[in-house]
Amino acid sequence: MRIDKILWCLRYYKTRSIATEAVKKGHITVNGQTAKASREVFPSDKITLRKDQINYKLTILEVPQSRLGAKLLDIYRKDETPKEAFEHLELLKLSKEHYRANGTGRPTKKERRDIDDYLDDNIETEEFE
Repeated sequence: MRIDKILWCLRYYKTRSIATEAVKKGHITVNGQTAKASREVFPSDKITLRKDQINYKLTILEVPQSRLGAKLLDIYRKDETPKEAFEHLELLKLSKEHYRANGTGRPTKKERRDIDDYLDDNIETEEFE
């Protein structure tokens, strides 16, 4: 089965065209080599794909005939992605919540109070040092 089709069948991408685009961009490797969309995948192949700032590592156990339900995925692939990658993604999400881009407008009343409290705490600690 083609690499783009198997990634779609294993529910890593919502559509085959998105999977094909990821392969063209070089986000997918099979057995350590950058793959083309037409690359055939066989059982025991190791696939590495980068999606949402996570490097997923998969081993294909069997090739599915068609798209699978989410509960049946573990029959066809073994996910060897380290847990640290998912923890890193959670930290990135948390850090983005507190980031305010330049030019997005004035701070809200609550944000202004938080800024004032932060500045007051830093000024007080500098006075005592």
